[in-house]
Amino acid sequence: MTRPGFAFSTRFRVRYAEIDGQKVVFNSRYLEYADVAITEYWRAAEMAALDDWRDAEFHVVHADVTYRKPFRYDDMIEAFVRTDRIGTTSLVTLIELAHAETGDLHTSIRITSVNVHLDSGRPLPIPESVRARITAFDGV
Repeated sequence: MTRPGFAFSTRFRVRYAEIDGQKVVFNSRYLEYADVAITEYWRAAEMAALDDWRDAEFHVVHADVTYRKPFRYDDMIEAFVRTDRIGTTSLVTLIELAHAETGDLHTSIRITSVNVHLDSGRPLPIPESVRARITAFDGV
């Protein structure tokens, strides 16, 4: 399935352990789904191949979740991911979780992450290679 504004998507299925007593996905799981989706997005963009980015990683500093409709056990989710904004040391990633069969949007998640030096824990400017890779991958 395609979604306007998104060049990347990945799919996964709701597992029994992810539902709550009301038989819908427990609210905290949506951030886990976002993490899975971002991991696959970075993998597809081959970010690990960038040699000048070995001493830093992105740390989440803010997450905003908008719930529209719950997922249920065994639903197939299609997660659409794109980088919405790249700043000097931070970036904003948008994840839209849609039902893979109906295309209905269930959840929108906006995550702000800061590029952090692993040894010092201090913010670092995002390398040009990372910026270029993301821009090319998203097709913007």
